[in-house]
Amino acid sequence: MPLARHFTGKPAALRTTFRRWVAIARACGPVTVYAQKTRIVIQARVRFAGAVVRSSWLDAGLWLRRRIKHPRVHHIEDYGRLGFGVHFRLAVPDDIDGRIVKLMREAYAAAIHPPRSSA
Repeated sequence: MPLARHFTGKPAALRTTFRRWVAIARACGPVTVYAQKTRIVIQARVRFAGAVVRSSWLDAGLWLRRRIKHPRVHHIEDYGRLGFGVHFRLAVPDDIDGRIVKLMREAYAAAIHPPRSSA
C-alpha cells in the first residue's frame, strides 16, 4: 500500500503532522516506516509507534510499558504485562509537545529491549 494513499483527500496539515511524528521517531534511532491497508507502522526491533489517518486528525499511537495521562490521549489499550497502546489525537504538528517527544523516546527504548514472553 503506498503511504500517500493514506493522505488522499485529507488536510495537508495531517501529512505535515505525520512527517513530524516520523522525524521524532527517526531521531531516536534506525526505524522502518511502512504503510498497511488501515494503518502506518513505525518499527525498530518491534513495532513501537504508528498512525491511522482519520478525516481531520491522526490517531498516533505508541507502545509504552506504563499507563500515562496526557491531554491529547483519547484511548489506551491494555496489553497486560506487555504494556499499553497509547493513542493520541494529533491535528497539527504543534500538537506534538515535548512530553510526547519524550514518550516516543521511551517507546523506542522499549522496542529495542522488549519484555520477554514467559511461554
